[in-house]
Amino acid sequence: MFIATLIASVLLAVALTVSAIGKLTRNPSVIPMLEQVGVPTDKIPWLAYLEILGALGLLVGLVVWPIGVAAAVGVIAYFIGAVTAHLRAKDKQFAPAAGLAVFAVVVLVLRVLSA
Repeated sequence: MFIATLIASVLLAVALTVSAIGKLTRNPSVIPMLEQVGVPTDKIPWLAYLEILGALGLLVGLVVWPIGVAAAVGVIAYFIGAVTAHLRAKDKQFAPAAGLAVFAVVVLVLRVLSA
C-alpha cells in the first residue's frame, strides 16, 4: 500500500509544483483564467505558495504521516475552493481542478490506509 501512496503523493506534488510555477511565472495560459474566475492579480502568488506548501507537505508526509494527512486535506480544500470559484464565475472549465481534488482524496485515503 505504501508504494501506491508514494507514487500518488509524488504525482500530486509534481502537479502542484507545475501549477505553482505557472502562477509564479505569470504563464499567459494561466493568468487570464484566474482573473476570469475573480482572483485578484495580487493574490495569485499566494495561491502558488499554497500549492508549494501542499506539495512539500505531501512529500514530508511520506515520512511523517500526520503531515501527509494534513497536507492532503489542505490540497482537497484548495481545489474545492478552485471548483467553487469556477462555478461562481459560471466558468465550465473546472474539470482540472475537480480532477485534482479527487486525486487528492485518493492520496488522503492511501496515506491513512498505509499509516
